[in-house]
Amino acid sequence: MTWLAKNLFGRRTAKASLVLGMAMLVGCGENKADPKAEAPPAATVEPDLDANNFKVDHPEQFPLVTAIEHKAAPALNVTGVVQPDIARAVPVISLAAGRVVEIKARLGDTVKKGQLLLRVQSNDVSGAYQTYRKAENDERLARIQFDRAQTLYDKGAIAKSALEQAEDGEQDAKADLDAATEQLRLLGIDKDHPSGIVDIKAPISGVITDQQVTNASGVQGLGSPNPFTISDLSYVWIMCDVYENDLDAVHPGEYADIRLTAYPNKVFRGRIDNILPVLDATLRTAKVRLEVANPGMMRVGMFVSATFYGKQPEIRAAVPAAAILHLHDREWVYTPVSAGHFKRLEVVTGNMLPGNLQEVVSGIRPGDQVVSNALVLQNTLEQ
Repeated sequence: MTWLAKNLFGRRTAKASLVLGMAMLVGCGENKADPKAEAPPAATVEPDLDANNFKVDHPEQFPLVTAIEHKAAPALNVTGVVQPDIARAVPVISLAAGRVVEIKARLGDTVKKGQLLLRVQSNDVSGAYQTYRKAENDERLARIQFDRAQTLYDKGAIAKSALEQAEDGEQDAKADLDAATEQLRLLGIDKDHPSGIVDIKAPISGVITDQQVTNASGVQGLGSPNPFTISDLSYVWIMCDVYENDLDAVHPGEYADIRLTAYPNKVFRGRIDNILPVLDATLRTAKVRLEVANPGMMRVGMFVSATFYGKQPEIRAAVPAAAILHLHDREWVYTPVSAGHFKRLEVVTGNMLPGNLQEVVSGIRPGDQVVSNALVLQNTLEQ
């Protein structure tokens, strides 16, 4: 080999060694700078043939909890309507017939006892006042005749029978005067200052729940519809419809929880006052009457929901609220099937319990295991 050939071969060998060394350095640098090389592998999901079954590589990322036992009273939910207590509803009566000249109250107004409601112009006043004046004159004359008879009897001028007859006439005249005076009082007329206008006042305090009179309308006394009806709404009735098959869960004297549709977050207590003996022949329901104190927000005609509780408690499951997944207007939990294998179950939940626990009515039983945080597993499945 010549000197030139040896020199070229040495240069090629040195160049190849340099390239190989640089490649090794670059490879070492890349392995040292990549953080993914030291991170654990990500959890992967392998779906089963069933869309609600899932398998994950790292199940330890989804801790489990055991459903505990919860004793709940069996509940029966029905609907009802707020109605006034009939025993606390008083009609406003006008004894005088005539024409309405002024109305001082309207339907729905809150009135006080003795408050002026309407004024009626009536001819009955003149007749009642005439009867009163006549009875007053007759009583005065009878009293004079009795006093005269008493004097004559004391002097022996008349017999005792004549005195007794005068006394009887005076008593009859006094009775007629008392009746005429009472008639004026019932009509609301001052006997010393008579007027053709009769004032109709509220007999009790409450709310006007019915009105059958308008301006210039006629009032026929007791023979006409009552101008107003005033109801004391401090206590009201809740009339509920309960199906025939559920009547065994309702007992008079027990209490029910009442929720107004207008105020769903407020709970009231109502006592079962009566179960009406007649069933609706078409719907097969019975009217159940609840009596409840009205704090002021219950209005006649409002819709309510009432919950009746039986005496025998039911055993239900309870899990942390985070274990419940709300998806597509339904509720689910994840339960373990085997190692790394989970199944999604639909459940029906009940009330929230103390300690951020959720009552489960059906779907799982006490002792069953579920994923403690269903949303975390659901997010992993969607990745």
